Amino acid sequence: MTLAWLDTIETQGICLFQLEPSHLIRARELMRHYADLPMDLADASLVILAEHLGHGRIVSTDRRDFHTYRWKNRKPFSNLLEPLP
Repeated sequence: MTLAWLDTIETQGICLFQLEPSHLIRARELMRHYADLPMDLADASLVILAEHLGHGRIVSTDRRDFHTYRWKNRKPFSNLLEPLP
């Protein structure tokens, strides 16, 4: 874990995001688009969450895929487990 991730938890806490039936349409779109990786529902739900929150700050050990995935179809993710450039 990085300090940035712990700082985020300390200052902003953790909340749960519930997928709604309407999110399933977007999940299917994403899973079809990234079928070559392949993307699973867990990954698609993180993309949907980023789009909902309006930022792509995540914590994931799946570095390969999240370097490829884009939220809002064009914005890269910022993985808090990776060092800042």
